[in-house]
Amino acid sequence: MRHAHTLLLVASVLLALPTHAEPTGCQPPAALAQPAESPPPRQSLVQLLALAEQRSQAIGAARLLTEAAQSDLQETQAAKQPQAQLSWIAGATGSRSQLLPSRSDALNRPSVQVGAPLWDGGRQQALEDWRTQLAEAARQGQLNAAEQLRVQVVNLAFDRSRYRLQAQVWQQYTHKVCTLVQALEDIVARDRGRASELIQARKQLQQVQLSRQQALSAMQLTDTRLRRYVGEYLPDVPSLAALMTELPELPQLHQRATGAAEVLQLEAQQHAAEQLANATAASQRPQVSWAVQASRDLAGDRQSQWQAGVTLSLPLFNPSAAPAERAARQRAEAARLQREDTLATLLNRIDQVHGQAEAAFTRAQDVVQVLRDSERVRDDTLQMWQQLGRRSLFDVMSAEGDHFSLRLAYVDALHDGQQSVALLWSLAGGVQQPLR
Repeated sequence: MRHAHTLLLVASVLLALPTHAEPTGCQPPAALAQPAESPPPRQSLVQLLALAEQRSQAIGAARLLTEAAQSDLQETQAAKQPQAQLSWIAGATGSRSQLLPSRSDALNRPSVQVGAPLWDGGRQQALEDWRTQLAEAARQGQLNAAEQLRVQVVNLAFDRSRYRLQAQVWQQYTHKVCTLVQALEDIVARDRGRASELIQARKQLQQVQLSRQQALSAMQLTDTRLRRYVGEYLPDVPSLAALMTELPELPQLHQRATGAAEVLQLEAQQHAAEQLANATAASQRPQVSWAVQASRDLAGDRQSQWQAGVTLSLPLFNPSAAPAERAARQRAEAARLQREDTLATLLNRIDQVHGQAEAAFTRAQDVVQVLRDSERVRDDTLQMWQQLGRRSLFDVMSAEGDHFSLRLAYVDALHDGQQSVALLWSLAGGVQQPLR
């Protein structure tokens, strides 16, 4: 794989090399402007991801859900602390009997009660564990939402790089065909019998320019899709042809896949359901709490009262407890099965994408090897046509077409492999791992 990686880098350098100078008799479109100063590809891609995460409303919503789950946890944790309550009764009270005359008095009695649980059979701790796991599931959901956004942005960035390199290859092809057109214009000026060759060359030039325009249109469409994530200001990103060309090993990917956010979210949901079942079972055990209450009558004799003690509560009959506990256990088992199925599907998907990436890089390596022979064939064919007359114009155009088709095939194979590698890292825990 190291040898293949070297060939990929060599070919990516060849793509950037200019071809023959533009002839004066032909005016192809201007070459794509390169940013004067731009950060390295790796840093540019990281900045692009940061912009997308800052603007994403989906990630913002997931973040709020995570914070809400943390607030629920804090609420549950506060339940075991002493609780104080103030109550106030204002009105009138009266009495009447046959022996005594009726009597009514004003009523104005505030009271304060303070209490806290002493022992609940583990119910409070189970509820805290339940909320903790729900908060963890929400956090993993936020990470999963962020990862889905990142892999989309990275995929679009590689598409943008693909179309940009394709446009550069078509630009080089345009310069080459322009050279042929200029040469044929000089020849036809002396020999009108070869005018058909000039017509054919000009037709080929129009087709090449049309293909270049299609590549530019595809790049503009990709830019529009990227702006949906990063905003109207789209930073200049250099070519990514040398990024993510190392294919990670399958055992490493399988190991990392167990820590993927999607898998951990289901695992947290499983543990949450188990703890909810434990809390339901603990609610049927004796409950012990303490309480202190004090009150004072602000009207009449202004009598004060207080009481303090320990309360024991023992559930006797609750027919809904058993079905609630059983339902929680069933949800926990369902979450466990979903987690195992998700992990198995994820590992199988990694195997498929790994095979696709390996095939793409192998195809790119093969194209690089053929490109070397194609370079010699096109040079020899052009020389034999110009100097010796042993080849026709159609032979020259065919050799040029084959050569530049190979360059375009290399660009596609390289970016197919890069996008597969990005997807592999995303499936195995995060596309940002190779960017660190």
